[in-house]
Amino acid sequence: MRHIALFFALMGAMITMAPEGQADATGSSRLPQPTIAFLEAPGGDDLSGLLARPDWQPLAEDTPNFGYVTGHYWYRLSLPDGPPQQVLEISYPQLDYVTFYLLADGELVDKVVTGDHLPFAERPLYHPSFLVPYTVEPGVSYEILLSVQTNGAHQVPIRLWEQNALFDALTTEDRLHSLYYGILITTIFFNLFIFLTLREATYLFYVLSTFGYLFLMATLRGVTYQVFWPESPWLHNQTMLMAVPVAVVFALLFARSFLKLRDRAPLTDRLLKVIIGLSLAAVLGTFVLDFNTSIKSSVALALSGFLVLTVIGPVQWARRNPQAGYYTVAWALLIVGTMLTAANKYGLLPTNWLTTYGMQVGSGLEAILLTIALAKRLYNEREEKLHAREAELRAMAARRTAELRLMDQALHNPLTGLPNRTSFEMMINDLITRVPDRRYAIAVIHLSNLQAITKTLGHRNTDRLIELASARFNSIVRELPGILPIETTEQRSVYLASLEPSTFGFVVDAAMIGNAPRAIIQGLEELREPVDYLGMQLPLDPQIGTAIFPEHAQDTNSLIRRAHIAQGSNEARDRGLAYYQPTRDSYSADRLTLVSELRKALQNGELELHLQPKMALPSRTIVGVEALIRWPERNTPIPADMLIGIAEQTGLIKPLTRWVLEQSLALRTRLVEQGWPLGIAVNISPNNLREPDFPMFVQRLMSSHHSHRGMIILEVTETSMMQDPANSLKALNSLHTAGIPVSIDDFGSGYSSLSYIKQLPASEIKIDRSLITDIGTHAGDRVIVQTTIDMCHSLGYKVVAEGVEDETTAALLESMGCDMIQGYLLTPPLPLEELLVWLSDRAAAEDKRKIV
Repeated sequence: MRHIALFFALMGAMITMAPEGQADATGSSRLPQPTIAFLEAPGGDDLSGLLARPDWQPLAEDTPNFGYVTGHYWYRLSLPDGPPQQVLEISYPQLDYVTFYLLADGELVDKVVTGDHLPFAERPLYHPSFLVPYTVEPGVSYEILLSVQTNGAHQVPIRLWEQNALFDALTTEDRLHSLYYGILITTIFFNLFIFLTLREATYLFYVLSTFGYLFLMATLRGVTYQVFWPESPWLHNQTMLMAVPVAVVFALLFARSFLKLRDRAPLTDRLLKVIIGLSLAAVLGTFVLDFNTSIKSSVALALSGFLVLTVIGPVQWARRNPQAGYYTVAWALLIVGTMLTAANKYGLLPTNWLTTYGMQVGSGLEAILLTIALAKRLYNEREEKLHAREAELRAMAARRTAELRLMDQALHNPLTGLPNRTSFEMMINDLITRVPDRRYAIAVIHLSNLQAITKTLGHRNTDRLIELASARFNSIVRELPGILPIETTEQRSVYLASLEPSTFGFVVDAAMIGNAPRAIIQGLEELREPVDYLGMQLPLDPQIGTAIFPEHAQDTNSLIRRAHIAQGSNEARDRGLAYYQPTRDSYSADRLTLVSELRKALQNGELELHLQPKMALPSRTIVGVEALIRWPERNTPIPADMLIGIAEQTGLIKPLTRWVLEQSLALRTRLVEQGWPLGIAVNISPNNLREPDFPMFVQRLMSSHHSHRGMIILEVTETSMMQDPANSLKALNSLHTAGIPVSIDDFGSGYSSLSYIKQLPASEIKIDRSLITDIGTHAGDRVIVQTTIDMCHSLGYKVVAEGVEDETTAALLESMGCDMIQGYLLTPPLPLEELLVWLSDRAAAEDKRKIV
């Protein structure tokens, strides 16, 4: 409280030494305040016409104050008798342009142009206020005309001084201002030192808030213009515009932090954030808005923000916020002073000492009170930290015990008690870091039948079954050669980890297990045995996937991921064990890149169709071709089956198949034009058969190409049809009804039944190359092929043999009654132009043979 008393004493001294009281302090005071008349009129030097105008009005107040107006005003005052050396003072330094005219007996004897839009050096006297010295002589009637135009608050506090008295008064006033600046600067450095020591944001925000007031006061008084950028009026006006919203931003930031509004009053905190955002927008607006609009909006925003802060203090005080008491008193002093000054700028209050220096008095008092509050807060926080430290020491032992327990829980599965995925990954990381030159097999066991068991027995029984299975699997894998423990304690060693409720993992030395295949087979058989539970033998159907370090991956995440991919493969479902194969990894980065490249290739027309002919055996004539997709522009060739597989997995098969059909029609048009009316067989995917609109698309396409009807044959593999027999049969029947021929490709490679085959609306069966290749040397293959041909003929199908590569095979197939052959015996798949040459050459050779 002593600090507050001292500050009030200083403020009292300022009041007693204010400009209104300079007569007592100096012995010679201001000259008597002259009567002032004003006129709103355009500027110019036609003074005689201006003086003759009848619409001059007397000023009701001592000081002209019209608020925020942009008009051009003239002021006229007659000089009383007085000392010869006099000075006109305009103590409001934010006027854009001020022109001083001194008239003696109606004649112009002196003219001075000044204003804060002109360089500071052009002022008659080097001072923030506008000071114009002039000399009068006795017996002469003097009159002063002032031309004032500004875009800010239009205030013209005019005083006439005897020159020496003015300098004494200015010296006293500057000392008081220096005292004010000293208080704020001391406050800034004191709290800055605390911030640098404690690194608490509240002290930094208070430093910025106090600096905002200091900079605002110095800017409004013109000190910054005089000291820092006297040759840059634009910069002075720009900083003056920015000072108000910047001070508001800093004040709001401090209030949020000091009162801890984010925790204590979230809604109020959000409101302050909105005002901060608007204030920052006002800062940006100073660069685009005109001066008058910018300064009015900034002052209005400041009043709104300060009003909110004024309400926040008492509200938080009522809610027992310990910091709100000091804040409320300090902010009330500041807001009263600020509103007095702001109301004066708007022209609502007359200009006097209180309205002129209200913001300085309020901000000074606020600075002292809040510094005391922050010091008290610092003391309280230190006391709280000491008590908290004592409580922390008492709780440390209990916390340590709890942490150890939590660590154990974090590294183990709560159901099985086995190490969890985190432990598994840590163990693999340690292995490949410590001994990177060895090969390790990372295996993942997935219980594929667990979901069905859960639906049958419920989750409780499933949990118990997982417990039994984990103990059993751990005892089985510990006997594998090269098995590595995941966790070893004084009581036991654990070789199995619980990765998920239905998934386990273990690690084996790959070199050792590779030398013991029988142990692998035996362990796999034991793992696949049913678990005896509740009198039932429950099959868990475990599937094991394995990835090898470093061949398949060199980091833990990739190894586990690829082991998961392997256990989800068809091989793992069929055999129970599968190793990762990069070529079958549809989730690899290369595969994803290939998908993107394929999409672009399809869009950019980089794909091509090559054609492979089919020959009728009895006549040895070419009766058709098969369209096969190729990607010639790619540097690394992609097998057609891989390309189709990628398209099926990514949904590209739909646009790809449509593109192939459209290209096939275009190619057949070229063939017909060249005299080769051959049919073209096109492979379609089982995914196409599941598309509801695929039959309709094919029908529309063929309807628009009547000349090709019946000559585009759709080939569907036997295996693909068996994936969804019902929908496949429905789609094929729809195509057949529309007159589109259907061929069954790769017959003999799948497991379709004769009862299903005979329902197919197909006209042609293509025997898979796997049955054709060895019929010349394997009697069993010959029997199968002969039986297939006879069966297909009896069902009304024509038969095509694929993969024929020599005349011996062709002759043997002809003797069996096969209708057509296709393969490298004729030619590999060729582009259209090369196929046309091949057909022409073959026709020429056939004609020559007939002649001979």
